[in-house]
Amino acid sequence: MRSILRPTGRRAVLSLAGAAVLGVSGVAVAANAGAAPTAGHAAWSRVCDAPAAGDAACHALRVTGVSEKVKAFGVTPNATPSGFGPADLLSAYNLPANGGAGQTIAIVDAYNDPNAEADMNTYRAQYGLPACTSASGCFKQVNQTGGSKLPRSSTSWAGEISLDLDMVSAIAPNAHIILVEASTASMTNLGTAVNTAVSMGAKFVSNSYGGGESSADTGYDTSYFNHPGVAITVSSGDSAYGVQYPAASPYVTSVGGTALKRDSSTRGWSESVWYTKAGEGAGSGCSAYEPKPSWQKDTGCAKRTVADVSAVADPATGVAVYQTYGGTGWAVYGGTSAASPIIASVYALAGTPSAAVPAADAYAHTSALNDVTTGNNGTCSPSYLCTGGTGYDGPTGLGTPNGLAAFTG
Repeated sequence: MRSILRPTGRRAVLSLAGAAVLGVSGVAVAANAGAAPTAGHAAWSRVCDAPAAGDAACHALRVTGVSEKVKAFGVTPNATPSGFGPADLLSAYNLPANGGAGQTIAIVDAYNDPNAEADMNTYRAQYGLPACTSASGCFKQVNQTGGSKLPRSSTSWAGEISLDLDMVSAIAPNAHIILVEASTASMTNLGTAVNTAVSMGAKFVSNSYGGGESSADTGYDTSYFNHPGVAITVSSGDSAYGVQYPAASPYVTSVGGTALKRDSSTRGWSESVWYTKAGEGAGSGCSAYEPKPSWQKDTGCAKRTVADVSAVADPATGVAVYQTYGGTGWAVYGGTSAASPIIASVYALAGTPSAAVPAADAYAHTSALNDVTTGNNGTCSPSYLCTGGTGYDGPTGLGTPNGLAAFTG
């Protein structure tokens, strides 16, 4: 039986940089409960409830309260809007505007968000992005087998769905989008949804969920994730050092997370490993079961190493999201759930993948990434599995996008 890393419903109060924790409370509270902010800090919570055994949890984190100092930084939940928007993300990762034409990106999540299309288009209208509707053929919302009878609605997974759709909109606004909603959060249902996404023509499939590793994972690889020429991105998890599945699959691009801040450098931005002493941060490490892919060359792990690349994930430096089913409008989100759809969309900007496993392209173009060299997500040996450094490291992989060259054949 799969061992699952379960969200506890814990509430954390984070520093602006996302590096220090001033208080942890309410272990038994609901997953989307808030915490009173402390001066200079932001409070956030996981949006998905603890899963049943054998299920996966979504990796979205929603900011629930902020102080005046954080508001000055630009993070003000339920205002219009706050957190990083499309222009910020395109600037941080040196990406072209108005990209994605001719490409189809799929989002795989569990359960249904009945407001998904309307909320996504409110986000797009706010930032001057083109509408993407079912009427125009740009947007499709289907069940795990591609049908129109959608699963039961979930206010928790709706937050994940809103985050995913908004990040695709931000990075690749001219792409078509397929939202495939699994009946439950079991790996078999989520995996079936991945197969459906590919069968419907998506060359880029984002998955922002995971659970503990299992000896069954290599079988799931064959059944659900082995799609040559399709960029399947998976968030590495929000529980800091440690490996989750399906991020550990050698057939996917495993996406870690960073704290992203503006600075006075030539790039105009800086990033560090996302981690808090509450035990939240980008997942990383050495798989217990999965074989090492030929294109991964680090020497401290004989099996598959997590992650490959990364993007912003720290909720204290989070992204703007619009959500009304289970939300009240504008909010700030983080978690490696933000990073996975960002990277899937970067692949879409770069064009149809040429490598059988598109993750291999990044390892052939390491100079075309922003190397993240500071921070850690815990303690480990060898240290690169949990510590940012020059070249490859576990929490951020090879780094974050610096244009499209690392995502092309």
